Amino acid sequence: MQELLIYALIFLALIGHCLLAGKMYRTVHSDKSLTITEKNDWKLKSLIFPAYFWFEYKKLKKAQD
Repeated sequence: MQELLIYALIFLALIGHCLLAGKMYRTVHSDKSLTITEKNDWKLKSLIFPAYFWFEYKKLKKAQD
């Protein structure tokens, strides 16, 4: 039973990671102010640590506005 709970938590963390990475990927891809190199850099970052870099990206966009 304990093993099932651990697997469920890992699965939920993985799903959350994938959903947030996909959201950031779509947001960065639709941003017309970024160059292709910058887009690729942000997309790669979103695959590694999506939650951290999502807030970094938002702070950067807020500072540019």
